Amino acid sequence: MDPSATVKPADLTRSLLARSRQGALATLMPQSGDPYCSLVAIASLPDGMPILLISRLAVHTKNILNDPRVSLMLDERAPGDPLEGARIMLAGTAEEAKDDAELLKRRYLAAHPSAEDFAGFRDFSFFRIRPCGVHLVAGFGRIVDLAPRDFLTDLAGAEALLEAEPDIVAHMNADHTDTMNLYAKLLGATEGTRESSWRCTGCDPQGLDLQDDRRTLRLDFPERIVTPGALRQALKTLADRARAGV
Repeated sequence: MDPSATVKPADLTRSLLARSRQGALATLMPQSGDPYCSLVAIASLPDGMPILLISRLAVHTKNILNDPRVSLMLDERAPGDPLEGARIMLAGTAEEAKDDAELLKRRYLAAHPSAEDFAGFRDFSFFRIRPCGVHLVAGFGRIVDLAPRDFLTDLAGAEALLEAEPDIVAHMNADHTDTMNLYAKLLGATEGTRESSWRCTGCDPQGLDLQDDRRTLRLDFPERIVTPGALRQALKTLADRARAGV
């Protein structure tokens, strides 16, 4: 990473993992070992691990079941030259959800509500990608490799917050749509006169995830949060800042 850069690699990587809704998945073909690349829809777990919902009829799923090593390319989808934007190549192993399948399903469907129509099909399963590293390119000359401990969100001690997440998301979407639009304003995500309808898709100790159709935002907390009470106070403080135009 260029030492003159102001970008924080871990924060940018976490943001891309939380905000991305699609990416290029590379798997390995059986016998030949040739790389096979496909476009996939993704979501993320509270610690940032990517979630896939894929069919056993798909080539990439057959490849994963034969050899779980994968890589996933995510980028900012920003206007202008795509090579000037930030992107990550995450390397890791894909593993099918077992005991925590409901968690992966809930997080994925929050990001992709239309997937509910086929999420219950017998040939579809949820997979997580357990990373072994990330290669971040944050623009020309800004390149760095990160280990999982550098960018995955620490969930230690946050059990109460994670248990309450479904209720938090439901409450935010039922009672605080105006506040979420304020958060989007605070983050500079307003687009002229376009009416916004931001909703919450998830939260974790380091931030709140928002989505408006295909647009996504990551609201970072000023400090790490591990309880619903601390989350409530942080969201109130951020809303007061947004109303004050800070």
